[in-house]
Amino acid sequence: MTAFIQSLLGYDIKGGKSTPEGGVLGHVKAYFGCVEAQGRGSLHCHMVIWLQGGISPDDIRHRIVSGDTQFGSRLLAFLDDTISTDIPSAPPTPAPTSIVTSSNPCRHRGPDMDALPADVLSVARAWDLHRLATSCQLHQHRKTCFKYCKPGEPKVCRFDLDPENVQLCSTFDEATGEICLQCLDGMVNNFNRTILEAMRCNMDIQFIGSGEGAKAITYYITNYITKTQLKTHVAYAALELAVRRLGEYNDDHVSEQLGSRPDEDSYTTYAKSMLRRCAYAILTHQELSAQQVASYLMGYTDCYTNATFANLYWPSMERYVEQLHPSPDFLNSDSDLINPCDADDDDDDDDDDAYPEPEAEDITVTVDEQGKLVPSSSQVCDYIYRGRKYDNICIWDFVSQLQK
Repeated sequence: MTAFIQSLLGYDIKGGKSTPEGGVLGHVKAYFGCVEAQGRGSLHCHMVIWLQGGISPDDIRHRIVSGDTQFGSRLLAFLDDTISTDIPSAPPTPAPTSIVTSSNPCRHRGPDMDALPADVLSVARAWDLHRLATSCQLHQHRKTCFKYCKPGEPKVCRFDLDPENVQLCSTFDEATGEICLQCLDGMVNNFNRTILEAMRCNMDIQFIGSGEGAKAITYYITNYITKTQLKTHVAYAALELAVRRLGEYNDDHVSEQLGSRPDEDSYTTYAKSMLRRCAYAILTHQELSAQQVASYLMGYTDCYTNATFANLYWPSMERYVEQLHPSPDFLNSDSDLINPCDADDDDDDDDDDAYPEPEAEDITVTVDEQGKLVPSSSQVCDYIYRGRKYDNICIWDFVSQLQK
């Protein structure tokens, strides 16, 4: 993945910027990729790439609807050149002897760029690309394609691949501003020729432009990046184990755990500890493939990005707002209004255990990148006493853009 980012995308990871010559897609501004394991265990990456000079979907739509034909023509030419939607034809010249045609092309390196003469190299690359696209990008319907189809309904491929899905040229809908890209073969996954030649594996490339298509792609990518790897049956089995252990609960056992005869607060503490055990049981029963284990042991990451992120501890924010503007449920409770910066916070929500934040009344000391000591406290206090200079900044921007 590092070689892909540096060599094909043309992004200097150490320098934190695109290389002067750029990559196969242009000059990259930002990227975010998440590694996922398939059901059979093999690893693959879903990545979103932002290009320098790219404009928002709303701006694209506005310029198209306003009649900027020159912009529209240049955008469609770029997309048609970047995204291929059909299998390249086999050259009329026989394949050179250096091209292995007896097995899957993904198992072999491509033509040697330095060893072959220019005329032979062009033919070798054409044959190699034809065989790669046929092997990796040409879809064949299987049972899994129709697993969401109900009995009696027409079978529709869940990947939206069908021989009839053909559009000869890319167009704009001038009324809605939606981009309709060409599709020369309805059974071919979109691909980039250079990336396919270099990576030698199945790929799919989509342009997130404007309209309903862009919304669908954005939802699909977000769903893939954020979905959990934990299978439902594994989670239920882990919960059953934790509940069975919880059934062994008795007063003597609680007393042994707490060191004395428990009062009502001690029972609450013990219940919280059992909930944590349930969570730990779920986490420890996750299924990992051999490829995932090997990847972790070799120190490879499961997330690739050039951005840095800040944690927003939302439960403490929500609790403070709830105290200032109580909801009916809060008014019916016995909670008192407290100052998050000088009061004990004993009524932590269970969500806080998942995203631990320093106690509001505590002052912790951390070290920055330069080795200097930095005092830090609750994010709520930081935002409340942020100073007049940041009066007009919301909590989201405050946490994401400012650093103590």
